[in-house]
Amino acid sequence: MRRVNGLATVGRALTCGGAVEKRLAQAALMSTCSSSSSNSHIFSQKLADRLGLSRPSLVRRVAGTMLFSVAASSMAQDALAKEKPRSEKFLPKEVVLYQYEACPFCNKVKAFLDYYSIPYKIVEVNPISKKEIKWSDYKKVPILKVDGEQMVDSSDIIDKLFHRINPDSSIRDGEEKKWREWVDNHLVHVLSPNIYRSTSEALESFDYITTHGNFSFTERLVAKYAGAAAMYFVSKKLKKKHNITDERAALYEAAETWVDALNGRHYLAGGSKPNLADLAVFGVLRPIRYLTSGKDMVEHTRIGEWYGRMENAVGESARIKE
Repeated sequence: MRRVNGLATVGRALTCGGAVEKRLAQAALMSTCSSSSSNSHIFSQKLADRLGLSRPSLVRRVAGTMLFSVAASSMAQDALAKEKPRSEKFLPKEVVLYQYEACPFCNKVKAFLDYYSIPYKIVEVNPISKKEIKWSDYKKVPILKVDGEQMVDSSDIIDKLFHRINPDSSIRDGEEKKWREWVDNHLVHVLSPNIYRSTSEALESFDYITTHGNFSFTERLVAKYAGAAAMYFVSKKLKKKHNITDERAALYEAAETWVDALNGRHYLAGGSKPNLADLAVFGVLRPIRYLTSGKDMVEHTRIGEWYGRMENAVGESARIKE
């Protein structure tokens, strides 16, 4: 049974996997076969005796399969490992994000912080009173404080952090910049008409917002029902403002536009790592992924595979729980 399962693992890796998985499988198999034939023969004979098998050649295949499984698993985990801050010059003592849980721009910043494993605290801002940011002249979120320094505007925040992590690198113009602007100028405007498309979806969205937000029990009830009703009508105005005739069609079109931009690549820049455009798209979509609109998007477009890859790449939240 072990032999059958092991060979099945090899078969799946070689025949069903993508290009990266095939390269991993080939590399593991090559490493398995690199030992000297004499040592391999001695090992196989001893293992055959231990297992009560009559054919050392069979044992060599079993051993090779097991070694392959271990090597391929290890290499695959390395390939999916999260990006770590590459600059020892950027080791902040305290990072605090003032946010709304469902704000797409706030989630852009969180995706960046999570990907680079930068620990941060969250201060959930009450959208009604905004008492948590009364100390700031800037009255929008996100606001990021890095060792007391205030940073505002999601794209500017990300640019500043990127330069501190990568002091010798520059953010490339061209494709990456184009798609980051597309996120800010188009994709985010498609979201509200979708998550508040109907009264039931508006209530679903505000249930998520108020559950995660900084609300008292009374504020939560008021915000959920009054907020859902208000945003239902606001979304209709946004729909008209941005010339959206069919909310879901616009969302599906945006998802397909992004997949087309990838052009068969795992990430926008190619290679094994997402760039800032990938993180921006992922960040703004993350709050809706498991709402009705997000589930529909994954079901009816090709974006699901890329989104799953990004979930693995970004990994667990770097948020410090208090």
